[in-house]
Amino acid sequence: MFEKQSARPACSAICASNAGRENQDRIPIDLVVDGGVALTMVEDQEPVMNSRILVSNGRIVAIGRKRDLTIPNGASYELLDATDCLVMPGLINAHAHTAMTIFRGVSDDLPLKRWLFEKIFPLEKEFLSSDTVYWGALLGCLEMISSGTTCFADGYFLQDQTAMAADAAGLRGIIAQGIIDFPAPGVPDPKENIAVGQRFIQRWKGKSELITPGLFCHSPLTCSEKTMSDAWDLSSEHHLPLQMHLSETREEVEAILSNTKKRPVDYLEGLGLLTDQLVVSHAIHLSHEEIVLLAKRGVGVVHVPESNMKLGSGVANISRMLSCGMDVGLGTDGCSSNNNLDLLCEMDSAAKLSKVFERNPANMKARETLKMATLGGASVLGLKNEIGSLEKGKMADMIVIDLKRPHLWPVYNPFSTVVYSANGSDVRDVIVNGRILMKNRNFMNLDSNEIMCRVREISRRIARFF
Repeated sequence: MFEKQSARPACSAICASNAGRENQDRIPIDLVVDGGVALTMVEDQEPVMNSRILVSNGRIVAIGRKRDLTIPNGASYELLDATDCLVMPGLINAHAHTAMTIFRGVSDDLPLKRWLFEKIFPLEKEFLSSDTVYWGALLGCLEMISSGTTCFADGYFLQDQTAMAADAAGLRGIIAQGIIDFPAPGVPDPKENIAVGQRFIQRWKGKSELITPGLFCHSPLTCSEKTMSDAWDLSSEHHLPLQMHLSETREEVEAILSNTKKRPVDYLEGLGLLTDQLVVSHAIHLSHEEIVLLAKRGVGVVHVPESNMKLGSGVANISRMLSCGMDVGLGTDGCSSNNNLDLLCEMDSAAKLSKVFERNPANMKARETLKMATLGGASVLGLKNEIGSLEKGKMADMIVIDLKRPHLWPVYNPFSTVVYSANGSDVRDVIVNGRILMKNRNFMNLDSNEIMCRVREISRRIARFF
């Protein structure tokens, strides 16, 4: 099944010692993932052949070769047989507007400014409601689960509905209330945007172990200095990340230069916003000096290559960011500018786009690209101690990819197989917090027919708008 290119063994630290086995016997095991090749995404660790992963109370308690790990006697557990499969950390979509599934395909082939101001903003004004955001977000959750995403960062409006959808779906979510200095769905008076965000955080902080609330400032162009500073203060008070679009188009950069006499990153630096608490998406039109400053301040960046390509916005210099030591995650953006939430396809685009942009086929190697979609995203979102890799003590967020597909066979380098050959439909099983959300491509706690029927009804109303 998997032709090894190196005889180097997997790190022995993940294999249980005799003492470890004695400790295991006292831990109630509720899930075992058996067989297959485990890509742990632990630094410098080789794939684990014929692996076994033991899960208790939502966390990984042991991972190693099947022959080295025994299952405690008398344990009552669910077994997932991963023979002829890859087992890996769940994918982390670090930038999404999930409820925008309801606008998938309605305004394609337009530049960003026209797309946003002539199409999306009017559509949102007319059709966003608690009902449409909830069902659109549920459809997005359904799509993400089916393509291997186990955690997502989301910024939009009426975000109680997205948080409820993610919680119902069983996905891990960093759900941020959108902040913008225009009348917006749920916030007709922009003077209330921070107050609305504060109430959202208060409602959701500590409410669900899966949901982390927060704020999303639309951009330095659509939010005033006061709005961004107030959002920053509120996020800092609650120790939460602040999400923001940054330098997505040349027009945005030129407008900020005209308004402030500073480039966008320097402008945010002057406001005191550049710390490891800030997560910026797109980050296309940055000077070398801006990249260095972002890296120095520990700001996390999310790369969204397919949306950037589709809107003709440009190409982010990800290889330079990585060489500067920045944490970089991967995101899809919303379905109206991508038009899907499939991070496996996004990885393929990210790797190939970087190679052609730099005219260097050695850019963005497969393992480096997969890291962006797993541990990189976890680092950007402040979750690297909890998710992003398969390690003892981390949350059991993982996926199983079925390799018994013609387009995935044979497998010489599993990292390359995932990045260059796999797509979302190859994901067989999805686990979040030790709970199985999809098994053998069957959703365990979502009714896909009901969700798609509800969104079909919404789409019929939207279609009449044109």
